[in-house]
Amino acid sequence: MQPTGHLRGDAVRVGGDARQRFYDARGYGRPLDGNEIALSRVEAAHLLFRGDLSGIELGGDAAGASGGDPVGFERFFVASAAAADRFAVRFLVYSDLRDRGFYLSPAREPWPGGSDAPGDAVDFVAYERGETPDTGKVKYPIRVVGERESVAAAGLAGRTLAVVDEESDITYFAAEGGAVDGATDYEPPADLSGVLLADRVVVWDAPEGLYERGFYGRPLTGRATDVEGALQLSLVEAASLVADGRLALSTSVGDEGGVAGDDAARIVARGREVEGDRFDRRLAVYERLRGADAVPKTGFKFGADFRTYLDVETVEDLPHSEHLVRVVEADHRFSPRELSLDVRLAGGVRKEMVFAVTSVGGGGRGARAADWVRAADVEWVSVDRLTP
Repeated sequence: MQPTGHLRGDAVRVGGDARQRFYDARGYGRPLDGNEIALSRVEAAHLLFRGDLSGIELGGDAAGASGGDPVGFERFFVASAAAADRFAVRFLVYSDLRDRGFYLSPAREPWPGGSDAPGDAVDFVAYERGETPDTGKVKYPIRVVGERESVAAAGLAGRTLAVVDEESDITYFAAEGGAVDGATDYEPPADLSGVLLADRVVVWDAPEGLYERGFYGRPLTGRATDVEGALQLSLVEAASLVADGRLALSTSVGDEGGVAGDDAARIVARGREVEGDRFDRRLAVYERLRGADAVPKTGFKFGADFRTYLDVETVEDLPHSEHLVRVVEADHRFSPRELSLDVRLAGGVRKEMVFAVTSVGGGGRGARAADWVRAADVEWVSVDRLTP
């Protein structure tokens, strides 16, 4: 005969030979005195669902039925869904990973593998196949979300998201940290001169290597052009070159009597004028990528901020771009649908989806770009589909 569990607080206690039967053999629960174990509600529901428990005595628990008679899976599931946050979606993910051969523990103390992390950090830890909670070798730290919930961008790296949609299908995403590193060997000249227009800068006599080797800007071209060497730079490209002391403005069209200060202040002010505070964040990320010898170019056609080339020798022999980069604020919260769209698009064009979680301290209207951009915090998070 299968044993009966007893709900005490938010854990289900099981006696008899429960330690040998459930914890030692299959990694359920946590040991108590003697052979007794404590199960989380999700673990207990899974054992009930499998028929490994004969019932659970709710015993007057506020979330359950009155009386002490053991209840089956249906009544325990409903009572737990009323008492525990996101119980239904957590149960679906727990059951799915168990069916895939993983042992899991709730990711909170005093369960094995648990911690005192905030409640929205991780729900379960899944151990390497063949490993038990005693070994502590965690394969996936699982955060469970429904498709209509949101997920904080900050601190996402290192977690596995299990998204449960409205039809109870589960999609897994792996979020990893780590910077984008390139191998492009090019130093722009230090004597560039440009004209600031509405939302770009034109360098009229740009050296050939600025575009062909550094992949800066885009040449002004046409079928019957008589102009050579004219290169259009985006505002982030121009701001970066000015901050590095490689570009000076000969003319600023449109800010007569307006922004005072150096060239960096003028370009930053224009960037903020055309796209708000988003310009600050994009410029900070652009600077980080260039500083890591990667070449960022606009990702507009892919719905991203940048696409990246890691090793550019010449534009004539341009490699495939490796990443799509989307810049988000430090307090940004992703919707699962947003993540799914970005990751699916990146995979469809053979690129890795990277989010640059950026906190810019703000430099004021007259601050030099070099001062505040390089003080910004950027956390890199790459996200991809995962099959556990």
